Amino acid sequence: MDRFPPLRLLTTFEAIARHGSMRLAAARLNVTQPAVSQALKTLEAHVGTALLDRATRPAQLTDAGELLARAVRDGLGQISAALEDIRALSGQDGAQVTVSCTLGMATYWLMPRLPDFYASHPDITVNVQAPSTDLPHLSPGVDIAIRYGTGSWHEGTTTKLFDERVCPVAAPALLDQLQAQGIGLDRAPLIHVRSPHNQHWAGWEDYLKARDIPRTRLSGQTFNNYVQAAQAVLDGRGVMLGWHSIAHGAVRDGALREWPDAQVDLGTAYYVTASTSRAGTAQTFLDWLLGIVGPTADPDRNT
Repeated sequence: MDRFPPLRLLTTFEAIARHGSMRLAAARLNVTQPAVSQALKTLEAHVGTALLDRATRPAQLTDAGELLARAVRDGLGQISAALEDIRALSGQDGAQVTVSCTLGMATYWLMPRLPDFYASHPDITVNVQAPSTDLPHLSPGVDIAIRYGTGSWHEGTTTKLFDERVCPVAAPALLDQLQAQGIGLDRAPLIHVRSPHNQHWAGWEDYLKARDIPRTRLSGQTFNNYVQAAQAVLDGRGVMLGWHSIAHGAVRDGALREWPDAQVDLGTAYYVTASTSRAGTAQTFLDWLLGIVGPTADPDRNT
């Protein structure tokens, strides 16, 4: 750690890199320009090379400066995010709740319903996180996780939100074309959602097996998240598996159409898991979440 420069030097350098001049950095930091210049010289002496090319007008970062600027920017951003998480954990950050769910669930189901929550609870902020692993879970700073599967999770308190059903969906024009040509799901162009992190989701192999539809080739376009795949389907590139709760809006609006008589219940559902140490704001959100699907567990309510 003795090779690590003082933090004040790094924050001053980040301000120079961000604003493009020592004058603007000094104004933003509320210090004199000579103080900024001296801090930069001290930092350059510490790293052993020039960080700013003073021969250019305006002065530009050197290659070493660019490298350090990116690292400092990322590092300060991570520190800031960690401090926000700490404030949230200790209840210092006002009335807020953090929800973790998949990108598809966030985009197509949860976010369109949040205005209803804000209308009743304008003083509560809802932070929605969509983990890149596609495996929402409770972690420090996360109050509620909305997950798809069979409910076999052990942390927190888990409640079924609603049963899920799956049906192939396609753009209306493509579906009409396939039906006019007599092409069924055994030969239709397929869109896949695959990644090392979403193997808990059913794929075309599972669906075709459940429907007892033989198919020799499963090739087709592959995407690593549902939102990208959905855009390809909207563009008429193929047929994808549509989870009813997520695809319902596009089907209702006519942008997508379900394959006729092809809906399947794979025995899965969406569940909501809440931290046992959740605050009152998280309980308020959980009550609202369970309330909007109602006692019949209908995912299409409030749409």
